[in-house]
Amino acid sequence: MASHDFEREKALFRKYYETNEKRLIAAKDSFVDIVRSLVSQTGAGATIKVEGRVKDKEECIKKFQRKYQGKLEADEQPYQIRDFISDLIGVRIVCLYEDEVPMVSELLQRNFKILNVTDKTSAVESTEDSFGYKGLHMDLALDPEAVYPARNLPPADLCFEVQIRSLIQDAWSMLDHKIKYKKSIPVDLKRRINVLAALFELADREFKEIRNATSDLMQQATVTQIEPEAPGQAVTAGSRTVNAFNFVPIAGHFFRDFVFDDEKVDDFVQDILEQNSTLQKAELHRCLNENLKVVREYRDHVLAENPERTFSAYTSIRHCLYLYDQEKFSRILSRRNRERFAVWLKANQPPPVTAQP
Repeated sequence: MASHDFEREKALFRKYYETNEKRLIAAKDSFVDIVRSLVSQTGAGATIKVEGRVKDKEECIKKFQRKYQGKLEADEQPYQIRDFISDLIGVRIVCLYEDEVPMVSELLQRNFKILNVTDKTSAVESTEDSFGYKGLHMDLALDPEAVYPARNLPPADLCFEVQIRSLIQDAWSMLDHKIKYKKSIPVDLKRRINVLAALFELADREFKEIRNATSDLMQQATVTQIEPEAPGQAVTAGSRTVNAFNFVPIAGHFFRDFVFDDEKVDDFVQDILEQNSTLQKAELHRCLNENLKVVREYRDHVLAENPERTFSAYTSIRHCLYLYDQEKFSRILSRRNRERFAVWLKANQPPPVTAQP
């Protein structure tokens, strides 16, 4: 029963919290599982973190005092504290890029009942002299008509607040919470904080632009692949040389079932270029086309002798490069692997045919 007695309502809230704490924690875990599963299944946004928490009971009381108590008592309106704590259960989603925040938001709005939405990004951007962290906050509840990818659903009477931020926004929010006395802060210090906030915003934008530019380079490499430039077509410096962007379309043509990890590709291509900095795309294609059959026979021999060994696409490409130019790629294989390969080649490959006099 709601009342005007703050001390009574505090005691009732503490009792409610302590009685239901295990239930709240279980619900939090379930909400996290549902959100994580929804995001991963749809591929909406490259989330790097989904985590939850149950708000500390004393923090809940302080929030109520700060935001609601004064007005409610001035209006002589009875209250129960827990009715005003929409973020008792909280879920935080951190996306890699800022433009993935609305994608995740739309996903959640399709799968949950929306109780409230607070766009802190718009709130910050609409003022010139204030500072604060950006992000999107939504109060959500289970949709009775939705089907969720979870065995144990939270109780229908519990809602949760979800915060969606980019990685940079999340970093700024943690710093922002450490800045105290914001309303009383001196002007010169406020200006310095505003500059710092602008740098974080710029970093968010630049990370997104770098991602887009990298995607464009990958797309160009996929389209042009190894086709020779048309007569009269301008050729940019190094456009024919193997790099991390055009390597994947060429290698992927020969190893269709192998997943080339971006970071490994970057390191592998650098290893190649350290030994032959002018290797052309067409050369790489010719190298694989001419030598892969022999290397696969050698791979089968190696794995037959030792089934526990691995012989990945990278290993196959190393052997192909060694066959293609043993002088330039003498160090693409370790000495032991070179010696083993040489012994096998001598025993299994026919000698070159010499012209008859």
